[in-house]
Amino acid sequence: MPKVLVSDPIEQVGLDLLAQVAQVDVKVGLSEEELIKIIPEYDALMIRSGTKVTKAVIEAANQLKIIGRAGVGVDNVDVPAATRKGIMVVNSPEGNTIAAAEHTLAMMLSLARHIPDANAAVKAGQWDRKRFTGVEVYKKTLGIIGLGKIGSHVATVARAMGMKLLAYDPYLSTERAEQLGCRLVELDVLFAESDFITLHLPKTPETQHLINAKTIAKMKPTARIINCARGGIIDEAALVEALKTGKLAGAALDVFENEPLEAESPLRELGMEVVLTPHLGASTEEAQVNVAIDVAEQIRDVLLGLPARSAVNIPGLRPDVLEKLAPYMQLAETLGNLVGQLAGGRVESLEVRLQGELATNDSQPIVIAALKGLLSPALRERVNYVNAGLEAKERGIRVVETRDESQRDYAGSLTLIAKSPSLTRSVSGALLAHSELRITSIDDFPISVVPTRYMLLTLHRDMPGIIGKIGTQLGSFNVNIASMQVGRKMVRGNAVMVISLDDPLPEGLLEEILKVPGIRDAYIVNL
Repeated sequence: MPKVLVSDPIEQVGLDLLAQVAQVDVKVGLSEEELIKIIPEYDALMIRSGTKVTKAVIEAANQLKIIGRAGVGVDNVDVPAATRKGIMVVNSPEGNTIAAAEHTLAMMLSLARHIPDANAAVKAGQWDRKRFTGVEVYKKTLGIIGLGKIGSHVATVARAMGMKLLAYDPYLSTERAEQLGCRLVELDVLFAESDFITLHLPKTPETQHLINAKTIAKMKPTARIINCARGGIIDEAALVEALKTGKLAGAALDVFENEPLEAESPLRELGMEVVLTPHLGASTEEAQVNVAIDVAEQIRDVLLGLPARSAVNIPGLRPDVLEKLAPYMQLAETLGNLVGQLAGGRVESLEVRLQGELATNDSQPIVIAALKGLLSPALRERVNYVNAGLEAKERGIRVVETRDESQRDYAGSLTLIAKSPSLTRSVSGALLAHSELRITSIDDFPISVVPTRYMLLTLHRDMPGIIGKIGTQLGSFNVNIASMQVGRKMVRGNAVMVISLDDPLPEGLLEEILKVPGIRDAYIVNL
């Protein structure tokens, strides 16, 4: 009988599920040395956030098939090491969906009606009804930033309460937004028209301090902000200043830039214009049970030879298929990430064009990898090789696959064409010797670029001086250029330039680059 090690506290219902197919050993509080010593005898490991599954632990796990994290994040698992050893890593990306959505709604209503302060006043022997006069949410406009599963549930309930809904989500189709009763708008419109604004997006370099002094200035002074997503999306100093000066009416926060919230945080000094809770979004009995069941079921299924539904690394591929296609899957994911960023995220269709020897192979892993890359900037750990197709379908993204077995410049190459309501973007790539990834064209402009983490891409007129001016601007901001290449079809016509950078582009530099004569557009790309 298989053996499962449970090294963090897990709800009993999860343990009972595992016991149907395996011997379950619960050993909580193990040190890394203790875990390394006993892990070789186990087929599965179930954890929460307490256990650190390091590379050393994985290397010692000689018969481990699956690591299950009862929660969303897998930061405490060395996923690349597990993947290299063929160990599946699964999580529960949706187990706390309802809990987080309901907490968002509870925070909004508490803020609107001053419930926490009114409760404290009554318990202190006071009876001052006039002081706690609130506002109704009925017929108010709720702006939802991020219309994934949590944001969608918030939209459904808010609509039932009679609220008008605006939404911003660059990865959602207009049709899907309309099904939820939302009007899809750009951020500036959402900021200007919303009475309540709720955040449902991951913390990334792009969303860091999305709510800041500049964006707050675009909001109504009567607007109220709710954040039950991630700390750091709001610039807390700017928020405090706006609340103190009356530029905003209120804020309800469940997450903070630093947790636990510092004793000296100015947020603690504010009155009933703020509601603060200690990161309770997933803290319901049901959510804890849900994640335990979700992950236990996946471990059970894998031990029975069935696929898992929420693997965060490559699931379900035979070793021979994985060995052959893994480099192409990496290429597809990289190109998907790139074309999604160039298309601005809002993609309605994705054409996956396989050429040469690639067209003779099983295309499904390549398509899934491309979709994972396309959606990863927005969904982060919530998208994986298992659910990428479903996530794309839910967002109304239509996938078209074409094949061309004839060989041209490369033995096998891949082209992705992303179409949005307003534009079409395309990227191509191939594998060179030793499986080196190479971007071979952008919008049909021929180039040969090795993808790097930080890249600056410009669309411009091929004319003297542009390269020098951009290089000077990068230097003035202390940004080092690793490589640069220009692709063009004709002399002094349109061209594309790709600059690989050693450093991320500082705030404000992109705006300066766009001012250079001849530059039609410019993009920061993070791969």
